[in-house]
Amino acid sequence: MRFQTPLVPATLIRRYKRFLADIRLEDGREVTAHCANPGSMMGLAEPGMRIWVEPNDDPKKKLKFGWRLVEHGNGHFTGVDTSLPNRALRAAFEARDVAEFAAYGGVRAEVKYGQNSRIDFLLQDLGLPDAYVEVKSVTLSREAGVAEFPDSVTTRGAKHLAELAEMAKAGHRAVMFYLIQRTDARTFRLAGDIDPAYARAFAEARAAGVEALAYDTKITPEGVVLGQRVEMPKSLPANRL
Repeated sequence: MRFQTPLVPATLIRRYKRFLADIRLEDGREVTAHCANPGSMMGLAEPGMRIWVEPNDDPKKKLKFGWRLVEHGNGHFTGVDTSLPNRALRAAFEARDVAEFAAYGGVRAEVKYGQNSRIDFLLQDLGLPDAYVEVKSVTLSREAGVAEFPDSVTTRGAKHLAELAEMAKAGHRAVMFYLIQRTDARTFRLAGDIDPAYARAFAEARAAGVEALAYDTKITPEGVVLGQRVEMPKSLPANRL
């Protein structure tokens, strides 16, 4: 998935009200950019960080820049736009580039299911059980090479796990898909110390038959594409629960 408009570098001044960020462009101008991320963005919103933003000339949009990436000092990137994983993953599903779902030809997004919820993707094909796929964007890293989810308490995330468990009990494939938006992460784990309730909901969902997958991504200022599968631990360390 390529960005619609070439990204330009900037310096973060501050992020506030969750969806707003004051930035300084390379020409010295200070402007406000849209931050498409409702999460805590732990470790990713420190003043002075080098970031990449996408300009737009849409007269309907008040803000003319959208914050897309954080560039780390070691040449790695983190994607902060939570809408990008679904767009990149949809492209991969439709191209049948995800080995675990290569047999599915039908890809539908935002399908109603559960209790007033919408599943990110419903994959279907003749002779196969429907596959309900919920996607989570993973951006937290508190230890070199390790990506973690969640970065804050998420009752909504626990609700999604419970609804996936019901789909699995009904005979469908139910999958929690963690898409790691960091190029410096080699492994993945749950941050059970941040949200113990989510970790418990994950364990219960797995016991009910919910599959769990983690994939990394290849990120550059040109675009984001699905990378390779990242192994997940079979159990959580005791100090993470």
